Formats: sequence, C-alpha cells, structure tokens
Amino acid sequence: MTFVIGTGRSGSTALSGILNTHPDVLSLNEYMASVGDTAFPEGRVSGAEFWEALFKPTPYFASMIRSGLLMPEFLYTRRPGRYAAETTGIPALSLMVLPHLTDDPDALLDEIHAAVAGWPVRTAAEHHEALFELLGARFGRTAVVERSGYSTGWAPGLHETFPYAKFVHLFRDGPDCALSMSRHVGYRVITLMREIGERTGVESFGDLTEEQVRSLPPDLAALLADRFDPALVRDRDFPLRRFGDLWSELVVQGARFLDGLPDDQRLTLSYEDLLDDPRGELTRLAAFVGVEASPQWLDGACAQLDDSRRGSAAKQLTSVAFEELRQSCASGTRVLER
Repeated sequence: MTFVIGTGRSGSTALSGILNTHPDVLSLNEYMASVGDTAFPEGRVSGAEFWEALFKPTPYFASMIRSGLLMPEFLYTRRPGRYAAETTGIPALSLMVLPHLTDDPDALLDEIHAAVAGWPVRTAAEHHEALFELLGARFGRTAVVERSGYSTGWAPGLHETFPYAKFVHLFRDGPDCALSMSRHVGYRVITLMREIGERTGVESFGDLTEEQVRSLPPDLAALLADRFDPALVRDRDFPLRRFGDLWSELVVQGARFLDGLPDDQRLTLSYEDLLDDPRGELTRLAAFVGVEASPQWLDGACAQLDDSRRGSAAKQLTSVAFEELRQSCASGTRVLER
C-alpha cells in the first residue's frame, strides 16, 4: 500500500491517471479527500457502520455542488447516475473514487455495499485493508496507490493506521503551484475555510456554535450554509501570497513527515523531474510501489504528461507580483533544496 501525499495542483491528478493505466495498480483517486477522518473511527466498528462512512455524502462537497461550485475532480457530476446532490446526495465513494475506476460507478457501489455491509466487527484499518483487497481482486490489481490533493495533514494518521505503508511526497515548483491553487475553486474554498477556523479557533466545523458563526463577517458565515452564492468564492480577490504561504506550509509538513520514515518507506517525486525524465521517474516510482514499468505502460504514460504550464507564474505575472509570490514560497523551497 502506497500513499501519494502533497499540496495538490502538482500534477497529482495526472499521476493518478497514469497509475490507473498500469495493469497491476489499483489507483484510488481522492480516496482520503472523499472519506476523510469519518472512515477511521477509533475502536471497532461493524461492516454496516463502515459502509455508512463510505456512503454518506461529504458535507462540504455537497454544499459546493448545490451552490453550483463544481471542481473538475468531481467526476460523478460529469456523467451523473442515480444519485444527485439536490435529492439523494452523492455518496462519498461515488463522487471521485469510483468513476476513476469504472464507467458504471453505481453498479460498483452496489457491489461494494453487498460485500461490506455484512462484514464482521473489526478495526477501521482492517476494514480498509479488506476493501482495498476487494477492489484489487475486482480489477485484477495487486498494488494499492491512494492519491489525494491537499493530503499532507493526513500522513501521520495514515502512518499510524498502516505502519507498513509507503509514502511518496509529490511536489511542484512553488510559484507555479501557488498560482494554480489561486485559480482553483477548491483551494479558494480551503483558504476561506482556514480563515473561518483561524477566526473562531475551532478545528472541526462541527464544533462551531451559533455565536461563533454570528461573529464571522457575513461573507464568511454565508459559506457555512447548505447553499451559498458561488460568487463569494469565484469573485473574491485573494492575495497571491496567501497561496504561496499555503504551499510552503504543506511542503514543509510533507517533507518533515517523510524525514521520520525509514528509507524503504519514503520517496520524493518532483513534478518538474517527472516532466524532464518521465521514463526514468516513473520507473523509479513503479519499483517503489512494487510493480514493473513495462515499455507499453511508459509509452502511454508519457503521452499523458503536459509540460505547457511549466513556468506559468513567471510568464503570466508581473515581475513584482512574481517576486512577492516567490518570497511567500521561500520557506518551502528551502526545505526542498536541502
């Protein structure tokens, strides 16, 4: 089992697509972003309780969809099936994970339900291992690779839950990644949610009191509703340095986590190195994951990589804006250059 952690907006979605084409890799795209901490309760839970964590729609993603604020990662909304945010809610597994694996995510969800609901009482780790084994057998895959954007914060908990798992820290040039974040609705929402957390002092929005919500500026409080005006996110003016600061924070977090792992459980992967030497870097990644990098797989993988956005920050920003963004990325860049 391997987890690819990183900031997101770093070529990670392309990497999930490349891994998904490998005949031996079960690529779990945005699995942690979909199920989050709710699927990792303490103690022992029944199969029915575990299934509920996999099925229950992710609340804020549901709110974003109802508000017309769709992320490109929401694969289910592109080819909708029997579930809809307005009525049934889109199951957590269905929004991004299952459409990455099959063209019929509803049928696959039914298969999973039929198996999982009857599982015995056991730990969350054992349930996840059984689920990954089930999906691996279903698709004939032997290696599991989970990849979610904005995932460095989950790494310590994942290591504690799966102490044998391997971790890949994927990163991209700071200014380019931060600029991409600034244009992505998901990261604009993340930035606003972080501001709400800083203003109220809560770690979980489920802990917010009515008084704390009333203390927020109206344009922030509105984002906590089941439906909100998407212009509050799309049209807001964000200083670019906030995304540079976020990139640095996540990169430092990921690098420090990897520093604490044994050599055989950690790998760093630069998006720029992947563009420069795709065959070499993907061969190195495949060996780390435990699969073969066949010439046919490498040929197809190279065709999926696009280097047209390399250097986008320097090309698109004024020299003053670029320098300010570069400075906000400085602490993360220093960690990567060690």
